[in-house]
Amino acid sequence: MSHSHHEDAPGPQLGHGHTHGPQHGDQLGRGHGHDAGSHTHDGPAFEADGADLLDLDGEVLRGYWDAALDRVTAAVVAAPESSTEQARVVDLGAGTGTGALGLARRLPDAEVVAVDVSALSLARVDAKAQAAGVGDRVRTLVADLDGGWPDLAPIDLTWASMSLHHLADPTSSLADLLRITRPGGLVAVAEFDEPVRFLPDDLGVGRPGFETRALEMLSAVHAELVPTLGSPWATVLGDVGWTVVDQHDFVIDERSPDQPLAGAYSRAWFDRLAHGLTDRLDADDEHTLAALLGDAGPHSLLHRTDLHVRGVRTVTLARA
Repeated sequence: MSHSHHEDAPGPQLGHGHTHGPQHGDQLGRGHGHDAGSHTHDGPAFEADGADLLDLDGEVLRGYWDAALDRVTAAVVAAPESSTEQARVVDLGAGTGTGALGLARRLPDAEVVAVDVSALSLARVDAKAQAAGVGDRVRTLVADLDGGWPDLAPIDLTWASMSLHHLADPTSSLADLLRITRPGGLVAVAEFDEPVRFLPDDLGVGRPGFETRALEMLSAVHAELVPTLGSPWATVLGDVGWTVVDQHDFVIDERSPDQPLAGAYSRAWFDRLAHGLTDRLDADDEHTLAALLGDAGPHSLLHRTDLHVRGVRTVTLARA
């Protein structure tokens, strides 16, 4: 991912790195970022904002995270070839640690290695692991996988959430991962076809359909800058020698006011989206976006009660 802040921070980054939305949470290589920022936004402050977005993703989409990690760890426990005792688990593009800590809780005897290109994000992982009482089993590793894999063999499970498409050559990276995975070990790839959506069609400000237009612009940017976004990951895994054993679509459906952090999550997402779409929106849509991002006012994302966080994330599970 990018050395500025990626997503799992959402939004397109148009320079040496890029991202596509708040739901990317992991950073793997310097060729791509996971934030929604543009080439004009870089540095620690921007990266910290992306980390906040990742934290909100873990909170607002807790139901998805729990269901996905439960499904993956159940497959690990059921595997006859492997044991959870002293197992090595890798969170690939760990972001701020939602996956790493969730795996540590579910696999109490395993060592979890959180890998990310961002030292700032991994500092959050360290702090969270200590606070959760799993600091003795969760370690962090700063690594740029576009430059090759660190020495992590043998691996029993790799969790790659919204991260592989940020690599310069994910096919080669998955082949390398296969070579350092224990026979019978697993990789779980969590990806999405489109960014999550938040808004009703008619916002009460500007022309209807603002979110659809913004996401269409974002899709065009991604088609050029992130060609592996939307890859058929089951096919990619099979082509390099993994055996696909499960693929499941997790439906995201969270409404405010049921989810009190939906406003903060959507605002963080659209704030990063704004950076990525600078000079691409017409004047009317720029006005609409400004109203959404405002701290107050009837149209502010922070105060709307009609937000609906919706989408689909697909988890593909494959065995070495």
